[in-house]
Amino acid sequence: MANDHTKRLDLHGVICPMNFVKAKLALDDLEPGDRLEIILDEGEAITNVPRSLKEEGHRVLKVEPMGETFKVLVEKG
Repeated sequence: MANDHTKRLDLHGVICPMNFVKAKLALDDLEPGDRLEIILDEGEAITNVPRSLKEEGHRVLKVEPMGETFKVLVEKG
């Protein structure tokens, strides 16, 4: 199955900067190259979290709008 190394983290309703902290902690548990799918709210969360994860050395592979939330696929760097 292709998603064996993809974990899911729902941060809908989690405010900044806690959503970034939770995403970072989840990525810390993964091996380099593993993927994390994160659900984020529109606004500050979708602006700040992907940018901050890139600054940490991770790859943001996809940002997909889903109504009032976004699905962000991140590969651990």
